[in-house]
Amino acid sequence: MHGQERALNKSLSHSPLAYAIYDETGKPTSWAELIEEVKIADVVLFGEFHDDPIVHWLQHELILDLLDTGIRPVLGAEMLETDDQLIIDEFLKGIINDDKFESSATLWPNHFTDYHPLLITARERELAFIATNIPRRYASFVYQRGLKALEDLSLEAKEFLPPLPVPFDVSLPGYNAMLSMGGNHSLETLPMAQAIRDATMAHFISANLNEEVPFVHFNGTYHSQDREGIVWYLQNSNPDLEILTIHSHMQANVFPPDTNAVGRGTYLLITNERMTRTH
Repeated sequence: MHGQERALNKSLSHSPLAYAIYDETGKPTSWAELIEEVKIADVVLFGEFHDDPIVHWLQHELILDLLDTGIRPVLGAEMLETDDQLIIDEFLKGIINDDKFESSATLWPNHFTDYHPLLITARERELAFIATNIPRRYASFVYQRGLKALEDLSLEAKEFLPPLPVPFDVSLPGYNAMLSMGGNHSLETLPMAQAIRDATMAHFISANLNEEVPFVHFNGTYHSQDREGIVWYLQNSNPDLEILTIHSHMQANVFPPDTNAVGRGTYLLITNERMTRTH
């Protein structure tokens, strides 16, 4: 162990830590440095484990810290589907309350514990919040019949999708791994269903970019790790975008970082795996 690492490990050995942040090379860094980099990015993809309470807390802190510096980011999330954008906008404008929002929108089981606080902040601070994920019925449709089948949908349905045809590269390691997991029974429509999610999120991020502030997007780690998924589609349409990724990883001890996790994002956020899950 290098001298710096030994000193840090000794100083922290008697203090339980909830999280630690590392740069792309695995070097320890600070929350303040992360915030400075976020401020100048075009797009920030915050990859999460969906049931990690520390990650959800830090997501909210990230937005509050940006607001404290005068930056009003555009927000977006995988956890909200594009056909619910009107409902989200009505909630942000105070037209509907929590109960009406819950009964009208397609929400994840942990929405109110983990994601609703972000919507509340967006409403209070008058921030845009974009639903970016494809309606699940269309992702299922792709799994059943492939990407080409999307051409059969109505014009109204296509408003919730990226422009067709959607490019797809099954040789990308993440998509190829999905094929391998299924062995002889795996179908190419499985990574296609993942790709249409990535493509839809990338499209609605691109469509709502603001040149003055970052678009901060919350998604599962798989959608942005190794600069694949959403990143691949974003760069396909605009290679000049400055994209920062935060890759979350859980360990029994947050120091040192798992070598397999280093380099999977611009920043690596390690949280303590013994933390109680949110669902």
